[in-house]
Amino acid sequence: MWPIIMQFLRTNAPYFTLPVAAVVGVIGYNLEGLLSDRYTPYNKPVQDQRVERLIDEEVLSDPTNVQKLRYKENVLGRNVSPSLQNK
Repeated sequence: MWPIIMQFLRTNAPYFTLPVAAVVGVIGYNLEGLLSDRYTPYNKPVQDQRVERLIDEEVLSDPTNVQKLRYKENVLGRNVSPSLQNK
């Protein structure tokens, strides 16, 4: 009896594998949808990222153009003794 069943399954294998593969695929797709997080975080467009990178490279190419190291006030007014400070 088993050889007859195996012969039948062997000759008709393509007709059985497609529905079985479809059922396994649908089950896997739905499980993945339930278990995984489909949230994609927002990223800036590639063109905007390129423009920002080019601007940063232009700023970094000139070593004298460093905004953080520039002192905005008068240098002589930093360390003044209390008796010489303006009130």
